[in-house]
Amino acid sequence: MSIADRVAWIAVDWGTSNLRVWAMDASHDLLAERSSDQGMGGLEPAQFEGVLLGIIDEFLAADRVTPVICCGMVGAKQGWVEADYLAVPSKPPSGDGATQVPSDDPRIDVRILPGMKQVAQPDVMRGEETQVAGFLRGQPKFDGVLMMPGTHSKWAHISAEEIVSFQTFMTGEMYALLARQSVLKHSVAVKGWDDAAFEAALSEAISRPESVAATLFGLRAASLVGDQSAEVARARLSGLLIGLELAATRPYWLGQNLAIIGAPEVVEVYAKALSLQGLKAQVYDAQPMTRLGLIAAYDTMKGTT
Repeated sequence: MSIADRVAWIAVDWGTSNLRVWAMDASHDLLAERSSDQGMGGLEPAQFEGVLLGIIDEFLAADRVTPVICCGMVGAKQGWVEADYLAVPSKPPSGDGATQVPSDDPRIDVRILPGMKQVAQPDVMRGEETQVAGFLRGQPKFDGVLMMPGTHSKWAHISAEEIVSFQTFMTGEMYALLARQSVLKHSVAVKGWDDAAFEAALSEAISRPESVAATLFGLRAASLVGDQSAEVARARLSGLLIGLELAATRPYWLGQNLAIIGAPEVVEVYAKALSLQGLKAQVYDAQPMTRLGLIAAYDTMKGTT
């Protein structure tokens, strides 16, 4: 039996920079996965179907229609087709609210899940809400805060299986801009780390967030008039920016149940930063959580939940 004969549906996480595809059987077991750097940010609407087919063609049977459930920035205004937002407080989007995408290939039925929006203190998310859905599939009684680090970190208050409120921090994007496009690019290493430097910078930013702008330039100055290495500067830059985020999100994490969902290497840094504040967080890999959230959406569409 070919893999196309075994694939019941396809889960897709399509972000700004990357595309991830999981071929699933009828029992939701993973048959195969594929990834690509052809993210939403580099595509025009007319290109999405061709890019998707180039990756999933081997999973498609000629004699039937295969459901394809997508989440992420593919549903943004600049994406394939704009999917709506659900307003908080609300449960994460499910398959019955997905937007159907017109396609030329009769072998696929593509649906894009909604994002979520917050009208008071305006904010939006696309993709992270599916991670929340996946997390709640395994821990429906969780009451606390889910932290999802990345280019744009999300802090979401969860209660009664709903996203009650959330807040976004551009920490990852700020790091990339400062490390690669500002004057600090001459002082910050691409690789390498120093734990002591990270911890000291984190503490500085949490205790004196108002001084961070000056401290940031100090990273450049320390490499010019001192002997600060580029690896130390990298760790200090990360510590300063994460410290700013933790200072601003103290009401979210202080005394709360907290779980972190993200790429393992980023989760590790945030978990350590929070542990230095006396808080132990549960940690989860974002990819399995996203896949579980897409499974939950597919089940809703099929009426099996």
